[in-house]
Amino acid sequence: MSEAEDLVTGGKVRGVGAGANLLALRSHNTALVLDLLRRAGAAGISRLELAERTGLTPQAVSKITARLRERGLAAEAGRRASTGGKPRTVLRLVPEAGHAVGVHVERDEVRAVLVDLDGTVTGERREPLALGARAGAVVDAVAAQVEALVTEAFGVRAREASAASLVGAGVALPGPLDHGSGVLRRVTGFPQWDGFPLRDALERRLHVPVVVDKDTNAAALGLAVAGEGGGGSFAYLHLGTGLGAGLVIGGTVHRGVRTGAGEFGHQVIQLDGPRCECGDRGCVEALCLAAVARGDVREAARVLGAGAANLVGLLDIDLVLLGGRTVAEQPEVFVTGVGAVVAARAGRGGLPEGAVPVRQAPAGARGVAEGAAQLLLAPLFGRGDG
Repeated sequence: MSEAEDLVTGGKVRGVGAGANLLALRSHNTALVLDLLRRAGAAGISRLELAERTGLTPQAVSKITARLRERGLAAEAGRRASTGGKPRTVLRLVPEAGHAVGVHVERDEVRAVLVDLDGTVTGERREPLALGARAGAVVDAVAAQVEALVTEAFGVRAREASAASLVGAGVALPGPLDHGSGVLRRVTGFPQWDGFPLRDALERRLHVPVVVDKDTNAAALGLAVAGEGGGGSFAYLHLGTGLGAGLVIGGTVHRGVRTGAGEFGHQVIQLDGPRCECGDRGCVEALCLAAVARGDVREAARVLGAGAANLVGLLDIDLVLLGGRTVAEQPEVFVTGVGAVVAARAGRGGLPEGAVPVRQAPAGARGVAEGAAQLLLAPLFGRGDG
């Protein structure tokens, strides 16, 4: 095994490697400080401001920031004039001090990105994939993308530093699945995955922490971390090779008791309609994908709008965001079509015009992969829904 391969697959990545510096620092107070450092950007923030905004004592902030500087996670960003006494030292986050890999497993391809602490993508790979292949082949394909990204980013010269920088890998794919255990359920169209422990299989293969979630939840988390929805409630609707939703309620991803929330595509809107791969009839997903297949994108948008309007009426959400590669091909048609149906339903409910805006999600085609990386990074900054 080469040193480059051993960087990810060898036994030294977990423990003293694999983001141990960051994982060892995980605490509520440290997360508060890290989050403020990240929000401050390159301009930085002083210890006094950190104490004021976190409610921590200056002594506690000093201890936390000293630990962060010692481990390379924070650095001086200059000095700022004070109202009295000597100028204050300003600190900033060091984005390159930590990384996570985010992987989006679609039914026909795998996309992986390497993301730093600021959420900036520093590397990306994309390859065809057959989700219906045997489990071992899929695990190997996903692992190969992670290994290649880490090798490209860090090489073999800075093995210790690069290993310590890698927090882990987040993997997002179609559901249903159990987010807590990382076990897949009857993935729509691929029942052979039912009961497969994907997280454990990838951790054994990669020797880094792995978190598994639905593609829509990962995308919704990434959007929430980026400030979409303003801390309120929104739905992310993903239309690609399938259809699903990620729900953010009160600024937090809503997964449900069994982590099965967001199976949006399988709400029945046409009794005795066409058969869906889930086994039911007249599902939004079946109707929408059928319209896309025959080239009737406006009808697909209208069907998607009907499902979105149901969701808005049920959960009273503030915003609908559309994503996925099918939406990306003709975003204006989908935004206009879905928006019209949602607005009409809202109007009949007495809401003012524009009360529930519909727009394209800003993350683009790699939004799910970026969100998957946040499954590891977000908890470090106090986002417990990672």
